[in-house]
Amino acid sequence: MGNTEENLPPTRLGASLTSSGARFAVHAPGAESVSVCIFDAADAETSRHQLDAGNDSVFSGTINGLKPGNRYGLRAHGPWSPESGDRFDPSKLLVDPYAIRIDRPFAFDPRLAVFGEDTASLMPKTVLEAPLPPLNPGRPPFAPGGLIYELPVRAFTMLHPEVPEEDRGTLRALAHPAILDHLVSLNVGAVELLPIVAWIDERHLPPLGLTNAWGYNPVTMLALDPRLAPGGIADLRFAVEALHEVGIGVMLDVVYNHTGESDNNGPTLSLRGLGNSTYYRHEQDNPGQPVNDTGCGNTLACERPAVQELVLTALRHFVVQAGIDGFRFDLAPILGRNGDGFSPDADLLKEIIDDPVLHDRIMIAEPWDIGPGGYQLGNFQPPWLEWNDRARDDIRQFWRGDKGMTGALATRLSGSSDVFGDDRARKTRSVNFVAAHDGFPLGDLVTYAHKHNEANGEDNRDGHDANHSWNNGVEGPSDDPAIREARNADAKALIATLLASRGTVMLTAGDEFGHSQKGNNNAYAQNNEIAWRDWSAIDRERLDFTIAWSALRARSPSLSGTAFLQDADGSELPDQVEWMTSDGQSMTPGDWENPELNAFLMVLGAPGQRIAVLFNRGHDAVKPQLPSASGQWTPASPGLFEDGSAPGRSVIAWEETTPGR
Repeated sequence: MGNTEENLPPTRLGASLTSSGARFAVHAPGAESVSVCIFDAADAETSRHQLDAGNDSVFSGTINGLKPGNRYGLRAHGPWSPESGDRFDPSKLLVDPYAIRIDRPFAFDPRLAVFGEDTASLMPKTVLEAPLPPLNPGRPPFAPGGLIYELPVRAFTMLHPEVPEEDRGTLRALAHPAILDHLVSLNVGAVELLPIVAWIDERHLPPLGLTNAWGYNPVTMLALDPRLAPGGIADLRFAVEALHEVGIGVMLDVVYNHTGESDNNGPTLSLRGLGNSTYYRHEQDNPGQPVNDTGCGNTLACERPAVQELVLTALRHFVVQAGIDGFRFDLAPILGRNGDGFSPDADLLKEIIDDPVLHDRIMIAEPWDIGPGGYQLGNFQPPWLEWNDRARDDIRQFWRGDKGMTGALATRLSGSSDVFGDDRARKTRSVNFVAAHDGFPLGDLVTYAHKHNEANGEDNRDGHDANHSWNNGVEGPSDDPAIREARNADAKALIATLLASRGTVMLTAGDEFGHSQKGNNNAYAQNNEIAWRDWSAIDRERLDFTIAWSALRARSPSLSGTAFLQDADGSELPDQVEWMTSDGQSMTPGDWENPELNAFLMVLGAPGQRIAVLFNRGHDAVKPQLPSASGQWTPASPGLFEDGSAPGRSVIAWEETTPGR
């Protein structure tokens, strides 16, 4: 093997096509040798090439005669010493960590975890592919304060009647006019796609006849899952371009906390076979035992340069190759962990924000993991946004009827300054949500008081028990008109409260039209009708209600702003708020502390252009006394009775209109 005539930098890892073939560079710390195995279209190995060992544990070389479309895998020789963390096994064919395309999905097989068992026939092969012409994306069309729409690609599109069958369940479906029209009608600022890189089923799922439906068990960081992207990165760019054309940004949910190689009994697929003790964290006093701060069997060593470079390369790849506008980081404290715990100033977190390609992208942290000190809500530094589970829980508990929740709800509506405010912060970094992919969908929150996860095959042990949900008198579906109406009112109240809150807001796909998972609050393994959105059973009233509220939020800076709300003082400040009882009096300490208080008003904005929002969780109608206005108050949301009263269990908004303004 010789150096390629293009003299590509030795730090460029992965495979790069050249005029004569392809150059390979593999970082395999601790390996004695690394070979590239070439496969033909029949999946037979046709040649094997040992790479040259170089500095910094990088093995590299050029193979002449290779072309786009050729397929390969890696094998690494080195010590097999599980007790010390080394798990080199040359019988294992490995996927290149820097692969940008693979030829088939991963499929779990017990032989993938057996030392000495050759796995070439079981493994996807990396496909040599030239990168697309690079993009130079401008600033994302989405800005904090907008509406994020959390979207599982397959579950969202599998049953859509207007999407061609060959596109259903794939990224290309997102470019269909029917999908785009739906998103535009909701005033979606950005879609947030659940993981789309190639993943593998957890090993307990195949015996149960189940498959991973969410993608949170990835193997690759750059290569997309062929089930979602049969055309590779070009499919993602196609979808992103279509969404950008209608003004919608695209974010990716990324998993840089663990991989599908799992614990010591898991499969050897990629990083484990190239440098297990470097790529993963292990117990300090037991180097053969993986740290499990993720609950998934292993934890990526994000404090180490090898992992940092892989993560940064993946993020840049999606921005430059597909125009991605931002990322949501699953179990984000892992990215800031080392042996001493979490630090918001960790190298990787800072490098992501300071990177010249990534610095203007939207970055969202899921600010918790299960490791020591894993709950880090509010502790990431600007410009990181953070999922706010306190907003989720307080909104749920208020509408469930828990006593003494008025003050907590007001704090969440104001931007959660108790979490994100300090002497310097003037804007909230909160991402408010009521439901997400993990947990009950919004409609099930008001239909089930308890989880019903029997379909997951774990005797209902999996999933969270504390859901702050309620069933309105009957567990599960009901034909009782009163119960159905109560549930509908509660669901709409949850939606309106979310859309009336300060900060960025996130709605999960299908919650706007009544999606149900039949009480399953952990549908990660339900690649079927339990999780698929049923477009033939849309609750049109709920959808129209959501459209109306999202339009109100989109046109109202008082609702979509990100500055913390301040007590009204009669000035022209747009971010001021006045809290009032439903009879128009300013809230007193006694009102805030009244555990039986069921209705109150939030009045936002400067005089002459205010918005008033009534939250009525009582069961009786309330006719509020709105504050005096220089013009008049006009209803701005659905649901108001003809006599001007607000139904029980409702959220109603009015806009102040002033002649000449």
